[in-house]
Amino acid sequence: MSLFDENLQKRMQEKILLMADPESGYTQEDFENEFNNIGYATINYDAHKIKFNFKNESNNPDPEYATVGSSGFDLRANLDAPVIIQPHSVKIIPTGLYFEIPDNFEIQVRPRSGLAAKNGVTVLNSPGTVDADYRGEIKVILINHSEIDFIINHGDRIAQAVIASVIGKNFINLNKVDNIDENTERGSGGFGSTGVKW
Repeated sequence: MSLFDENLQKRMQEKILLMADPESGYTQEDFENEFNNIGYATINYDAHKIKFNFKNESNNPDPEYATVGSSGFDLRANLDAPVIIQPHSVKIIPTGLYFEIPDNFEIQVRPRSGLAAKNGVTVLNSPGTVDADYRGEIKVILINHSEIDFIINHGDRIAQAVIASVIGKNFINLNKVDNIDENTERGSGGFGSTGVKW
């Protein structure tokens, strides 16, 4: 069997999706045990990664993971001129990036911790969700919680994007009922119902 056989690739991608689901119980070790038995000493995992096609209409560097352990990649401002975010104000900042997101995935737009800690600037709708069927430009909603103006220049790293797997509509049936089962430990307890731990 060829390593690049389409059926094999499909099987591998399905198993990669299982590994991304923490509730599946399918592990990296399971994957290696299953596919190392196809007659090849090693598997080129890069050839079977799920592709996230993107278009970069800015002149900023293409997004990339900074380190092996990075959960996300930086999103940079794509601006013709600097933008000032006044105290307690909101601005929508374009990035020039467009993504083709596969089904059962999303992009989460999250704050950069350094920007939030040092300048009080963060992503307002954190995490912002980019749905799989969205094909427009990724834009970041920033809010300035500080008491001074904050200037954003072209190319500044303003947020980070984390790719996450989701249970898509192919697996979910929103079923309307008259009553729901409230027989759980928490029941209808809302904000603060589990107390505060110091």
